[in-house]
Amino acid sequence: MQLVDTEEDGSLDNEAQQLLRSLKAKIANYYPQHLKVHTVPWNAHPGNPRHKGHTKYLKELCEQFITATNHQVLRSLRYRGKSSEEPDGLLQELSHHMMLCLESCRVFCGRQDLLDNILQSIRQNDDHVHTPLILYGPPGCGKTALMCKLSEQVRTLLGQETVVVIRQLGTSQLSSAIHSLLRDICFQVCLAFGFPPLPVQVTQACSDLILFFHNLLLTVSHLGVQSLVLFFDSLDQLIPADGAHKLYWLPKDCPPKVHIVVSTSPAEHGILETLQEAMPEPEAYFEVGPLSREEGGKMLKVLLASVRRKLSPAQQTVLQHSFPEGGHPLLFKLAFNEARRWASYTLPSALTIATTAQEALHRLCGRLEKRHGTVLVAHMLGYIASSRNGLSDAELKDILSLDDEVLSEIYQHCSPPCKTILRFPPLLWAQLRRDIGECLVERQADGFALLGLAHRQFTEVVQNRYLPAQDKTKRHLLLADFFRGTWSWGMKKSLKLPLLGKSLNADRKVSMTPSPLGCMVPPCAQWNMNWITCKIVATGIQGIANDLAMCNERINCPELRLVPFKIPFVFSLLGVSIIYTEVLARLHFFMLSYPDLIGKLCQQCLSWLNVCPHPVLVPLCGFLQPPGGPLKMTVTGFLKGVTVLELSSDHKVLVAGSQDGMMVVWIMEDIEVMHTLTGHSAEVRCVKVFGKGTAAVSTAMDYTLRIWNLVSGRQKFSIQDSHSGEQRLYQLHVDERNRIVYSASGAKVNAWHLETAEHIFQISGEAPDAWLCTEVFEPRQVVMTVSEGGTLSLWDSSTGELQSKHQLSGLQEEAPTCSVLIQKQGKMIVGFSRGSLSMVRLSAYLMKKLPGRVRFLVVSEDESLLAAGFGVYVRVFLANSKGFHRFMAEDLEHECVVHSAVFSPDNSIIVTGSQGESIQVWSLSEQGLLIDTLAGMGTPVTLLALCGHILVSASHSAPYLKVWDLTYDRKHKTLAPVPDCTGCTAMSHDGNYVYFPQAGERRQVIIWDSTKGAECDRLDTSAQVRCLEVAEQRKLLFTGLVSGTVLVFPLNSTQDVVCIPPPESQKPINHMALNRQEEQLAIAYDDVVLVLDISPGKPCPVIDKPMYTFYTQIPAAVISSVAVLANYRVLYGMSSGDLFLYDCPHSKVFPLEMHRCKVTCLETSHGEKWALSGSEDSLQRLWDLELCQWEHEMSGGLAYKESRILLSE
Repeated sequence: MQLVDTEEDGSLDNEAQQLLRSLKAKIANYYPQHLKVHTVPWNAHPGNPRHKGHTKYLKELCEQFITATNHQVLRSLRYRGKSSEEPDGLLQELSHHMMLCLESCRVFCGRQDLLDNILQSIRQNDDHVHTPLILYGPPGCGKTALMCKLSEQVRTLLGQETVVVIRQLGTSQLSSAIHSLLRDICFQVCLAFGFPPLPVQVTQACSDLILFFHNLLLTVSHLGVQSLVLFFDSLDQLIPADGAHKLYWLPKDCPPKVHIVVSTSPAEHGILETLQEAMPEPEAYFEVGPLSREEGGKMLKVLLASVRRKLSPAQQTVLQHSFPEGGHPLLFKLAFNEARRWASYTLPSALTIATTAQEALHRLCGRLEKRHGTVLVAHMLGYIASSRNGLSDAELKDILSLDDEVLSEIYQHCSPPCKTILRFPPLLWAQLRRDIGECLVERQADGFALLGLAHRQFTEVVQNRYLPAQDKTKRHLLLADFFRGTWSWGMKKSLKLPLLGKSLNADRKVSMTPSPLGCMVPPCAQWNMNWITCKIVATGIQGIANDLAMCNERINCPELRLVPFKIPFVFSLLGVSIIYTEVLARLHFFMLSYPDLIGKLCQQCLSWLNVCPHPVLVPLCGFLQPPGGPLKMTVTGFLKGVTVLELSSDHKVLVAGSQDGMMVVWIMEDIEVMHTLTGHSAEVRCVKVFGKGTAAVSTAMDYTLRIWNLVSGRQKFSIQDSHSGEQRLYQLHVDERNRIVYSASGAKVNAWHLETAEHIFQISGEAPDAWLCTEVFEPRQVVMTVSEGGTLSLWDSSTGELQSKHQLSGLQEEAPTCSVLIQKQGKMIVGFSRGSLSMVRLSAYLMKKLPGRVRFLVVSEDESLLAAGFGVYVRVFLANSKGFHRFMAEDLEHECVVHSAVFSPDNSIIVTGSQGESIQVWSLSEQGLLIDTLAGMGTPVTLLALCGHILVSASHSAPYLKVWDLTYDRKHKTLAPVPDCTGCTAMSHDGNYVYFPQAGERRQVIIWDSTKGAECDRLDTSAQVRCLEVAEQRKLLFTGLVSGTVLVFPLNSTQDVVCIPPPESQKPINHMALNRQEEQLAIAYDDVVLVLDISPGKPCPVIDKPMYTFYTQIPAAVISSVAVLANYRVLYGMSSGDLFLYDCPHSKVFPLEMHRCKVTCLETSHGEKWALSGSEDSLQRLWDLELCQWEHEMSGGLAYKESRILLSE
């Protein structure tokens, strides 16, 4: 029947009809794009299939709904793509904390004096450096409400333009882990201040985020326009991972215009003690105590008024007498939950109020058990407490439907409505959910709304009351069955009901695909790429890394430890295919060794990549750094290269300084950031750590010396240490006994008091630009200096007075380059610019001559061994002898110049770093045997630090550190990568052989067997190699030299060499190229190209004089790249960006559209229809050579400098 509004007499209600028409018109006016009007004739039986009009209407309505839904989904995806710079769920996270904040402020009462004191402290600190403010108190004391009220009032205090960021930690998944917390806060601050978005590379590692967070606060302060206030509520609710509870991430000093307010419980994880140790200022701490009786009564009135309840005078008296001394807000809130259930006629004698939070929560559980049954309440709350992040509403109903004990209690007095389908009654869940009230809250986790226990005390009550060991195991087993999908897909589960007297085999109708992938981790053998990819897409790389860490803690599976999800991925930039590419490129090494898991994952990657409809790169071998090898991690965070590495004497603390003046302190035990030290504005040149890792002193090219407290991360003193001219050497020495720090740079030595920064004395050299090496011999209170020309001076270390001066013979034309002090023997070892090595004592000296400039000197920890680096060699001496006695007969020889070395604590090995971008490990017990080579630094290794078996390497050219484990499992060692650092390479078609010049002089060509990871031959050349080209079919290697000559090596007979002489100009060769048929060779010089024929011959090919020679006509530009095609056509690019196609037989040139900068690479397709060009600005163009036009243009983030590109048709 038709439903319409009528009057009492049965007539049509015209006013209601008018209102309905008005509502329809308003909706149509506001949402015209979402509304489509369907006119359907009235019919008393609309379900009749014969009624074609209604059937047509239903069909159109369904199609409209599907179309509109698809449109909304696609629109949402497009929007997400445009806003990909923001992390997933950021707006949802902000809304979550905003709503919690508004709810807490709604019932806030009292504490006005405490509020005023905190706000006054914020106002007073706004214009200068200050410490964060700390609120502390026991759980339930109202810290959260106070933080929310402060966030509401701080804008009135500092101005409405103030940016306020608040996080109630632990109330959501993103606010529970320090990594996601800092990431979201950095994004929010960048958005609020209009800064560029957070770089994706920074979000990968927690250490990078911490450094970015600290620098971001400094940037906000330097603007000096708007204030920024950060509120971190409940630090104790953070997950301890990534050192969250150690609070290294929290700045100990806030710059002007930046405020941080935190709260914590005194009894949780020692966080308050950690804060008090790092920030001892008492004025920064505010204790949150209980509410007074009057404040508690006011809070109860506000809460009762919010639900429109009012107590009788007698009932109010009962409440007041229950809290004579007041109490914490949580207790009053629980009392409100009890009082709101009182009936107005209930006698006061029947009213009882819990006096503690635990008692109130136990009463709540008892009331729930009485109303809903003990089994249902215990199991439901037990499942929530046992889950990782909570359970959704639908999941709880599914899980309870699988619980035989719960269903047996429900159906003990009645039969289920259906014998084939057995479900938990949803009405029972709705009643139970209502009765629990605010003790069950909804939080966002794993991309879903999940239910969790609201209070920490409630969680403790549930665990103690409902989860003894045996019951806890049962809850976890059923959760595992559910998320594994054991009873989905129509699988029936039997249940014996007492009322029926027989087993009921019924479908529980549980979800076929449980929603949150984070709740269930598959066993070791069940990890597969499909699950891994879905997990990454749903929860990010951090989610699967957490799952992997959890599995490795509980499962002894060696293969699982090799799954490489601690290594940052860039899949968010390039799409899902990069996941498969990265996994295969990292795990390919272990396919045969670990077939059960690693082999299956690699096969799944290959299968997916082979059928991928889009162009993808399919790894044919392992070429990315694999897990399980020597590389433990890469620590990033600096903006420029690292210039200093310094370990504390106990090897627990590492300090690194960089070219931009930043210093970072790491804890070596976990390789996690302890502090970021900001203050220097120029390159840090020297650092010394003292006080067993509690303090440090640093000097930089901003002419300041700074003393740091490494416990708090604060700067104690900044001293202007002025020096004139360019300083080549910077040295520091700390005399802890006398509390003096000595700084030496240029020709001056200054002494400063460590506790007062008072200047004690200055020693000045004779020449202001002279080089000066300085050491302090503490037992004799002597400062020893050696200046340019070999002048040794001895000074009193307490007064700076000159005691004596000596001239070291044979050093008049040499300058000191480095020095080291052997304290136990009271001697100073000095290296000089022309290879001299002097051993200086207070009364005598000895000298040794090395073949080249002494680059560094290193002494072992026990001062028994000394290493001197010169050129490509390191020589090891016995340091405890009276002269320079060699420890080994042979020097340690490297391919490139050596920059650094370090001894192991037991003197069993020495580790060296060189210009060749690799690290060598040498056995001293086996007379300098090379036992390992660590590749992967990517830049020259200029700094090394060794802590036990953990090695840290750094480079002046790289903004990162590499951390290596020298005791790694050698069966995980991979083939050595191609050790080329020249950028000039050639490769066979199958990739088995790589050809590259020797580093340094480049007068040899190394042939590298990539299948064995080893060098297989060397070819000598008469001059420096400029370019290489391989003729695969003819087995020839063409070598272009700086002299202009081309040497042709038959690869089957390398002793037979053909020489192609240069033209008369004798200019260096810029580039060479072979055509696809290997019949013509093009040789490009600055302004001329030679095209030669290659004819077969034995053993050498026949190469006559050039068939064609042509010159370019571009002034101030040289040829930078060349490619040769059939019929003597040459494609060449210029340093100016010009690009030409030259037809040699017809002497015609065809200009192509020029690049904006130097053309660095050219390649033709096999059919020579297409060509690809690349330039320094990372631009690539695909050319149609028949039309001389480019068809496609591609731009990436990397420049193509002397690189090779491959093109096929």
